[in-house]
Amino acid sequence: MKRIAFLLVDGFALLSTAAALEPLRAANLFSSTPCYDIALLSDTGERAESSVGGAFPTRHYKDALPLYDLLFVVAGGAPAQLNDPALFAWLRQADRNGVALGGISGGAVVLAKAGLLENRRFTVHWHHYPDFEHMPGDWLLERRLFVIDRDRYTCAGGSAPLDMMHAIIARDHGTGFAQQISDWFIQTEIRGANAPQRRTSSRAYGAVSRQVEAALDLMESHVADPLTQDQIATLAGLSTRHLQRQFRDATGRSMMQEYRRLRLLTGRDLVVNSRIPLAEIAHMTGFSSQAHFSDAYSKLFGSPPSRLRKRKDPA
Repeated sequence: MKRIAFLLVDGFALLSTAAALEPLRAANLFSSTPCYDIALLSDTGERAESSVGGAFPTRHYKDALPLYDLLFVVAGGAPAQLNDPALFAWLRQADRNGVALGGISGGAVVLAKAGLLENRRFTVHWHHYPDFEHMPGDWLLERRLFVIDRDRYTCAGGSAPLDMMHAIIARDHGTGFAQQISDWFIQTEIRGANAPQRRTSSRAYGAVSRQVEAALDLMESHVADPLTQDQIATLAGLSTRHLQRQFRDATGRSMMQEYRRLRLLTGRDLVVNSRIPLAEIAHMTGFSSQAHFSDAYSKLFGSPPSRLRKRKDPA
């Protein structure tokens, strides 16, 4: 059973919080044994009040050892104005303890202020995009629905936590079980990590089967820690051979060819839009070494990433 905590900053959005909590509650309901142990924390240890006045009873974060599997900061309103050195230190201790950290709605702003988003891809509600324009740092902000980068889990808020929790539950217990949860909430369309926040658009692949859609979603949420094709097939609910056939029919490429292409596209974005060393980018996109990354990059794009980096920064 995984331990997941939610640190509620006063003024948090009730919808975002419910959209994160309810799938975990339903997972416990549908499983023969509880899947998730959930804790609610705040900086008062009393009732954390949401943006519409609804409140949750909480424990004070100082009374809770930062020893969770995953800890989400849920913030709305004006998170950039939060200045709580004790809270930031507690979050940094959680990171040192090996706790995966997440941000919901404006939660990524709090993580950034605590110094916990360096060299991490992340997202935040579009209302908070300007906050990162005014904070010093080389931010890897992505304007998408949710981003899972190794031990960082961030999403845009609103209804987006439903989609991120679907990805988390699918990874933990398979897409079939995750689909049960989505059906419970009448979530008939599950959006992938790359879905935009402010407009609708069809997936670039066109109409694909539910299993291929699940495989693509798994790939998009596991860029830094690639899954094997057998893991993807198991989580998608098909045999590897059958999923391979469906995948090639839908995309014109093998499953692992497309997976590598998606990871390299992420790598190219990082090469172009950041100053992160190429060795670190290789690690962030799931390659064992810079040489392995550069070789695969050159085969796909026709030139090594070092050449693009030199053109961007001649010095």
